[in-house]
Amino acid sequence: MDVSVLTIGEELLAGDIDNTNGTWLASALTARGVSVRRILTVPDDRDVIAERTRAHSGAFDAVIVTGGIGGTPDDVTMEAVADAFDRTLVASDLAIAHVQQRLAAVGESVPELDIDIEAEAAIPEGAKRLSNPEGLAPGCRLDNVYVLPGIPSEMRAMFETIAEEFTGEVTERVLYTVEPEANIVTDLTEARDRFEIRVGCYPDKDARHNRLKLTGADETALDDAAAWLLDTIDASETPVEREWDPDEEPTGGPE
Repeated sequence: MDVSVLTIGEELLAGDIDNTNGTWLASALTARGVSVRRILTVPDDRDVIAERTRAHSGAFDAVIVTGGIGGTPDDVTMEAVADAFDRTLVASDLAIAHVQQRLAAVGESVPELDIDIEAEAAIPEGAKRLSNPEGLAPGCRLDNVYVLPGIPSEMRAMFETIAEEFTGEVTERVLYTVEPEANIVTDLTEARDRFEIRVGCYPDKDARHNRLKLTGADETALDDAAAWLLDTIDASETPVEREWDPDEEPTGGPE
């Protein structure tokens, strides 16, 4: 299963906040065997969100859009996703009731909230509403596009309600080597091509080793690739350390 993640918000592009949602989703999806093929950050621009949602919906098995839902002026994600599928926004009685219930609960501690409940509850026509266990605005699923909140606690809680819909067969093997990256480029490239897997090399100066990540859907191929690399280069299945030689500073490598 190939998935794209669209993270929405001017604050992300300005560097005002870290894109923790993108990182968290990538980790959660990868753990489920899903291949995350894109993580794209776009501004709170209705046309841009609609265009990217439409394009990614056609290119990937699923798209997760996070951020820009709610009642503030820059919350245009629901409208944009509706535009992408030529739909209008509607607020079901059930969605309105959920927002009212959440408001009643929150109102005990924040009594001055003034919210357009119908606007808060609106999702694209024909979409499946996704409940928001931690917040007000619902998410939705429309075709293969999932719209989640941008507030991290709300996004994570909502994702857990749909996590079972994301499955895949991608798995990985991890090796470690003290060989300088520049010295093993040829071997890593051969492993990639011979066993038809993805190979990543990630230098860790603090740990004083390189981490080799082998990724693919064929577990036999991964096992064979790992065995071949263990025989071919100075590598192990557990971290090893040595003093780095400044003259051996690694650069480049296959992706």
